[in-house]
Amino acid sequence: MGLDEAVTEAPPLVAGIGFRRGTEPAEIVALLRRALAEAGTDAPRLAAIGTAEDRAAEPALREAARAFALAPTPVSPEALAAADARVLTRSPRIERLRGVGSLAEAAALAIAGPDSRLALPRIASAGATCALAVPSPSP
Repeated sequence: MGLDEAVTEAPPLVAGIGFRRGTEPAEIVALLRRALAEAGTDAPRLAAIGTAEDRAAEPALREAARAFALAPTPVSPEALAAADARVLTRSPRIERLRGVGSLAEAAALAIAGPDSRLALPRIASAGATCALAVPSPSP
């Protein structure tokens, strides 16, 4: 196969999720599917779903992650803070509560790594937010 015929595999995506207590798993799943569609991709590229470590064990998120054959990845407050300079959207409410502009964006970027970038900035439903990040390509 020539170089012009080489198939480049799409990099994995990482989803960051923020959600209010009482949000149903179906709402989180629908938001994740919407995010993937807006990013022009599908579920097989989804490698991780993360949120703040104090919310990662919530039943709604665990059930939503299972719909994608994943388990939620907890993200420490320190890792969220380290990713905050790279978030694109800012919520005054989340800044007061979490110290970051967007929990969803910070969680996705933190899991995807220090050189990652957002593939999809935060989108929202009534009770949840979602952002997608992609790790930087390996050299």
